[in-house]
Parts: sequence; structure tokens; C-alpha cells
Amino acid sequence: MQQITEKSLEQELMLIYIYTPFCGTCTVARSMLAKIESVHGIDIFYEMNASLYPEFMQENKIESVPCLLIKEGNEVKEKVYAFQSTGNIYNYLMIYKPELFANH
Repeated sequence: MQQITEKSLEQELMLIYIYTPFCGTCTVARSMLAKIESVHGIDIFYEMNASLYPEFMQENKIESVPCLLIKEGNEVKEKVYAFQSTGNIYNYLMIYKPELFANH
């Protein structure tokens, strides 16, 4: 996973994993995302420590962590608070990152 930067926030499509360091549920969610990335062998998600980006949290109305924020341009497409399973996350990837499945 790549750490978020001000520069990376300018990308067109972003899947941002938002967490806080001492959140147990966030650790479980992160391991799900890391497993997905290891299967595909590429970085798919950006990591954002909510504590370091209070303005971003407020502007995007992030209600809790963990959160998978899917942004296209300046528009928030989805906020996923219940990660549930890797299968559930794959449902979002099929919609927003279909190129991951083009060769499979």
C-alpha cells in the first residue's frame, strides 16, 4: 500500500484506506487489502492515517474508521465502512478497477 500524499490526492481515481494507528478493526481491514494487493502483485490502495488529515476527514464527511473511500476526480463515489470480507472488497474493485480482472 502506498502512503497518501498531497500530490497523490490529485489522481483521477483513488481507493483510499483510511485508518487510525490503534484501531483493531483497521488492522483486520488492512490485512484484507494487503492480501488483495499481494494476489495482484501491485499497489491498489492508498493508506491515509485519519489523525494526520483532519481537514480531509471533515471535507469528505468520514464518519468512522476503517473506511475505504473511493474517489473519482473530486467526487466521492463510495464510502465503505463495513469491509466484511475480501469478496466484498472485490465487488468494489470489479466496478472501479475492472482492469485488474482483464487478463484473468
